[in-house]
Amino acid sequence: MIDIEFLKYPIGRFSIPEQPDLQEALDQIKRLPDNLQKAVPNLTDSQLDTPYRPGGWTVRQVVHHLADSHMNAFIRFKLALTEENPIIKPYDEVAWAMLPDSQLEIASSLSLLASLHYKWSVVMENMDEQDFSKTYFHPGSGQTQKLSEVTHMYAWHGQHHLAHIQHLALREKW
Repeated sequence: MIDIEFLKYPIGRFSIPEQPDLQEALDQIKRLPDNLQKAVPNLTDSQLDTPYRPGGWTVRQVVHHLADSHMNAFIRFKLALTEENPIIKPYDEVAWAMLPDSQLEIASSLSLLASLHYKWSVVMENMDEQDFSKTYFHPGSGQTQKLSEVTHMYAWHGQHHLAHIQHLALREKW
């Protein structure tokens, strides 16, 4: 029997840790491009086009989604750091995953993630406690979100999708 909940959330659903460790979250964000690169070496087109679960995205779509999502996150961080509680722009991630660039070779998104996470890490490493308490308003959720919470969310997000790929590779014996 397939455990769909585990296939959807191999590291569990996101929640703010009881003992938040901002440095660990920053480290996870910084290491994601290297960890992702290690998870997808030499995958064939057939492997890249395998969904990580029934009805789920393919490995290729997951890699491109990470680039799309984390680009948006980086921009949202910069908005929050330079404006007073800005209203951010939500996007339809499912629709984005269907656009033609989600069928490209993954090298473009792996390269983009490496550069993006380098820049994002430099910004975050130079933020202080006051900066991490800055916020933005997400009209999709109707919530104001602190950058400290968002940092944990995107650290989880990267690990969440990395685990999708790693667990699929284990199941398929790649």
